[in-house]
Amino acid sequence: MSPLPTRTMFATLLLMLALQFSHVSALAGFQLGLQPSKFQLRRTAVVRAQADEDEAMKKALKAMTGFANSYCKNTGTTYCEDPSIPSVVIKGLAEHKVALGAPLCPCRHYEDKAAEAKDGYWNCPCVPMRERHECHCMLFLTADNEFAGKSQSLSVEEVESHTDNMGSIM
Repeated sequence: MSPLPTRTMFATLLLMLALQFSHVSALAGFQLGLQPSKFQLRRTAVVRAQADEDEAMKKALKAMTGFANSYCKNTGTTYCEDPSIPSVVIKGLAEHKVALGAPLCPCRHYEDKAAEAKDGYWNCPCVPMRERHECHCMLFLTADNEFAGKSQSLSVEEVESHTDNMGSIM
């Protein structure tokens, strides 16, 4: 009869099994001298890319919220009385900032978003807003607009709370 496995052998076996099913298995496998599979490497890369994208989105959302608040104050415009409207627009601007490198208006349809972002005409604030104070998105409203509210600022937390259950516009 063979000897019973020791606790150390059992712990090692459990660790190896856990590593097989963990998204960090590729990294941990290197530390144990194991060769990770292509799937494990791909999965680890996807997890890292998602974390980088999430961080970039948080940063862009903060930047676009700050920009929109400043632009409201500098132009004497206000947000819509329903704060979910500017929140959705700000999230869309942030997504375009991450994906395209520019805050392309999220309220329009484009055949080629990258070309439009490069052109700059519809980058926020768009030319119609800068020239005539006409915001197609209803982000920046003048006092004569029936939907204009009184607020000229939103917090990042407010934007997030209004858009948490919303998918991406991309």
